[in-house]
This record gives sequence, structure tokens and C-alpha cells, in this order.
Amino acid sequence: MQKLLREFELARLEAETRRHFLKKCTTGLGAMALNSMILSGCESPAKSAVSGDPNHLAGIDPTLPKAPHFPSKAKRVIYIHMAGAPSQLELFDYKPELIKYDGVDCPKEFLEGKKFAFIRGVPKMLGSIANFSQHGRSGAWISDFMPYLPEMADDLTFLKAMYTDQFNHAPAQLMMHTGSPRLGRPSLGSWSIYGLGSENQNLPGFIVLASGGKSPDAGKSVWGSGFLPSIYQGVQCRTGADPVLYVSNPDGLSTDIRKNTISAINEINKKQYEEVKDPEILTRISQYEMAFKMQMSVPEVMDISREPEWVREMYGAEVGAASFNNNCLLARRLVESGVRFVQLFHWGWDSHGTDKNLSLDGGFKDLCSVTDKGVTALLKDLKMSGLLDETLVVWGGEFGRTPMQENRDGQTLAFKGRDHHLEAFTVWMAGAGLKKGVSIGETDELGYNGVKDRTHVHDLQATILNLMGFDHEKLTYNFQGRPFRLTDVGGKVIDKILV
Repeated sequence: MQKLLREFELARLEAETRRHFLKKCTTGLGAMALNSMILSGCESPAKSAVSGDPNHLAGIDPTLPKAPHFPSKAKRVIYIHMAGAPSQLELFDYKPELIKYDGVDCPKEFLEGKKFAFIRGVPKMLGSIANFSQHGRSGAWISDFMPYLPEMADDLTFLKAMYTDQFNHAPAQLMMHTGSPRLGRPSLGSWSIYGLGSENQNLPGFIVLASGGKSPDAGKSVWGSGFLPSIYQGVQCRTGADPVLYVSNPDGLSTDIRKNTISAINEINKKQYEEVKDPEILTRISQYEMAFKMQMSVPEVMDISREPEWVREMYGAEVGAASFNNNCLLARRLVESGVRFVQLFHWGWDSHGTDKNLSLDGGFKDLCSVTDKGVTALLKDLKMSGLLDETLVVWGGEFGRTPMQENRDGQTLAFKGRDHHLEAFTVWMAGAGLKKGVSIGETDELGYNGVKDRTHVHDLQATILNLMGFDHEKLTYNFQGRPFRLTDVGGKVIDKILV
């Protein structure tokens, strides 16, 4: 304790020295900084760093619930990202004409002036290898690769002419989740907690669950807070063992000792905040307090053995396993406990056809069978409990797949696969504020280009924020002299799918 107090006193003296320098050197750095702020119309640095978030300036927990711009339809979001980009042409975008052209040379207009990750020369067209049928009163086209999802066909809302600006995985994943293909921007989940706060002060407002053996290509940046205070970043939890690393006390350290330690550290942090007014100190205080609360709350909410056996069977979940289906069940438990934003990532959907594991009729089909049961169970479970009426579920990848078979060096591959495609892919949503059993957007007869009701990634983001009660153009954060928003300078709410 004495050591901590000495370190605090040294930090205080350093701060005094800095303030003395800036105060006395009226023609130096202080004056230049003041002049810069006057000329640019900026707020003070402390206020600018937390623009739109008065809780930081008031010294209040920045994760406390806040009012949206207008009444929200969705109180919480579960975003399911299939990292690697699943083929819409084998799942939801039925193209009988494409089957007729199977094996035919790709038309020149599909190739000239276009960018592809791997295709070179003239590839062959590739008809869908799945069988499609219509389901429910809505007549939604869903392939036999997903045998369970048709049960929920009339609760789904399809966007079938989605497009993006990026055709490589990491930039496209960043684009989908942060609104920019470059590192450093806050994720959708972070914007949500920044705007709305958290409903449960004993759990993080934004939790991430990853499966499939690897993290997304863009890494943890897809759930990072970017230039927002770090209290808003996603917290990654694990299935099995400790849900969060080091959530358990070390041997010989009791809960009371841990509590007293954190209290002492935060007393010093509060005094330092009073001195320098750095908002990141408040973030540090909140994170220490949240870490302590999580020691009790996280193990309980992450324990699926508390679920009835028939529920675990419905999901295909297994106690102690690390699996996508377990994560689907955990997503329901988390939103039920007041977690605002739950992000599921499942890796492995990059079906180029370079080997059996990455082929459409091999690894891709296997992935569908592995994940379909859990996703469908999640929708059914949310609907049975009434949570679907106020929860938004989003499913999709970072881009689509080409209607032609991938080749390498101009040679057709031995296995069936498709290259990255930014012009057309499918995302579906379900739940709060959406018209049920609706499909908007159409691609051409071969599934290459969107020809009606095209929707950009920024449009999807604007719509999600709208359902959460935000005008996407007004949910901003001042950084480096200008206000930033998730949708950058684009994005339109997709009114056709809203109730």
C-alpha cells in the first residue's frame, strides 16, 4: 500500500510540474494549444475526448444505461458472423438459370475491369450444388444444406443484394463491423454500448464468443473500441475452464483480499482523475470494478449445465465443450441477463475449393450442418421466451462468393469452390422491429450483380442503429478534430424491412 501511495505522489508531482510549465510559458505549448482550439472551434481536450458522453466528465460509470435518440425497438443485439464468407448461392439466393450455365465459360462482362482475390483468366460458371425449396407462408428459398432453419422461415428478413467495397477478408470484416476497412475505428458493439450503456452492471455490456478454431482474419479489432474509451470494447469469453482468463482468484488470495486491493487501487485512481481529468482513468476504475463483479456473475451465466437437458439437446450443446452451438445457447443466457450486445464469430467459411476441407460439397456443407441447429434453436428459444420481440438477431459474412468456379493460374481446381465477391451477398435478420417473412433485394439471373434494392454495409449498420433507437448520423464521437460515426459519410436506413 505504501508503495502505491509513493507512486501516486510521484505522479502528482509530475502533473504539478507540467501544469506549472504550461501556465508560465504563455507563449509556448499552452498558448499554441489554446490558439489551435480557438481556430478549429474544438472543445477542451478532456471534453472533446468524451463528446456526447457526459458521464465521463461527471465521474459517473460510463456504462450506466442511457437514453437513445428515440424509443428503440431492439433492446439488445446478437450478431452472428460466419468468418470467411459463406456462399449465398448454396444457401439463400436460388438461381435456376445458373444451373443451366454450369461448366460454361464465364461471360466477359463479368471479368473485364473487375477485381478478384484469386481468379485469373476465364473461369467456368458453377451452378449451385445444393437443392433449394420454398418454406413457410413467406415462400422463402432455403437450401437443403440447412435442414433446421426452414422452421423459422416466416420469422426471417432477408437482404439478398448486399454489397461491400472490400474483397479481402480482414478489410471486409473491419468494414462490416467498424464501418471502415482500416484499423482504429470502433466496432458496432462498442458504438452500441457507448450510446446505450449496459443493462446489467455485473456483466460487460458487450461480450464476444468465438469458435471454429481461429479468430477472424481482422483479429480482435472487429470487437475493439478504436478511439472510444476502452471500457466500450468487447470482452471475449471462452466456453469451458475459466470463461475469462484470470477470472478466478490465485491460490492463497481470498475474495475479501481481492476486493480490498481493488478498492485501494481505485482510491488512488480517483485522486489521480481529480488531478488530471483524464477520462481513461475513469475507464480504468470501471474496468477494475467490473473485473471484480465478473468473478461472481460470469461463471454463473456461462454455466450451461444449469439449463434443462431438453434445451441443451435442442441446441446440440454439450456441457464443457467449446463449440458454436454452446455459444448460441450462451448468447441467449447473456441477453436474458441484460448483456446489450453479443457477438458470435465462427471461422472457416472461406470455400475456395483448394482442397476437400475448403470445398462447397465438403467442408462448407459440414459447417452448415454444424451451425444450423444452434442458430435455429437460438431463434426458437428467443421466440418461446418472448425475448425475440426486443432482440435483434443478425446473420451473415463479410462478402459473397462468385457464381463462377474459382481457378488458380487459369486452371480449374479439382474441388468445387467460389472466389470472394463484393457485388452480391445475403444477410438475414430476425426479431425486434422487423417485418417478418420478408425478402428484399434481387440479383441478376446468374447471381452476379444486385439489380434491385441493393443495400450497402453502411445501410445495414444504419438500420441496426435505428432499431436500437439511434439516428446513425447523430451518434458521433469527436476525435482528432472532427466528429466520427459508424457509417462514415454514407448509410441509409432500410425502411422497407421495418415495421
